[in-house]
Amino acid sequence: MNAKRLVLTLLAGFLLAGSVTTTAQAEDGYRFWGYYQYTSGNWAFAQKGSAEVVPVDGAVEGWRYAVGGAKPRVPRAAGDFNTICGGTPAEAGKKRVGLVIDPGTPADSASGEAPPPATGTCVVTDLKATGAKVLAAVKPVRIEKGLTCGIGGYPATTCGDPVKDIKVPATDEQVKLEIGPAVGSASTPSPAPVPTNSSQAPTDDGSGTPWTAIVIVALLVLVLAGGGLAFSRRRTGQH
Repeated sequence: MNAKRLVLTLLAGFLLAGSVTTTAQAEDGYRFWGYYQYTSGNWAFAQKGSAEVVPVDGAVEGWRYAVGGAKPRVPRAAGDFNTICGGTPAEAGKKRVGLVIDPGTPADSASGEAPPPATGTCVVTDLKATGAKVLAAVKPVRIEKGLTCGIGGYPATTCGDPVKDIKVPATDEQVKLEIGPAVGSASTPSPAPVPTNSSQAPTDDGSGTPWTAIVIVALLVLVLAGGGLAFSRRRTGQH
């Protein structure tokens, strides 16, 4: 059962039972990466898989890892496009898509792994790129049986595991995104080249004077001077 079907099924069951409340409820659920879109200031659970969604320029995609049941656990930071992509210029024939990746809380972790911080990245890609391609442009993705099981190596194992008697909080504390450099942008500066051999550093004190050359010249002067003195003594002895 995929995440979308899981959420809809559990929600229908709770509605029929008349037990949906705003407080935390004990229930059975799953531990998985949920896929969302940010629309009109709110996160909405995606109605299609990321391989089927083609976000437009200015869209914001979101992924959240959490233990979830009837109530979707959305990313804990706002998907503000200007915050994520405001510093990235538009490029002809491409689109800018904001991407929020929220690995969740330590309580969501299956095996005690410390979740990395939530991040926001501006992805510059081709106009037909799907949500799956946007995600893969930023982090390596572990796919198993058609499910997104790991993003950026988190979690290292497990995939959509069922969890008994979960207690989902009514609300999640908001976090601040770590905004990284844009991905795929032609304006992204290239890193400075790294020297292949640091032992080849020039012998320069910063003043522009090549001390190695000075030492060589000085030695030549001494050799020539010594030779001239010997030649002078030889001529003196001949008189």
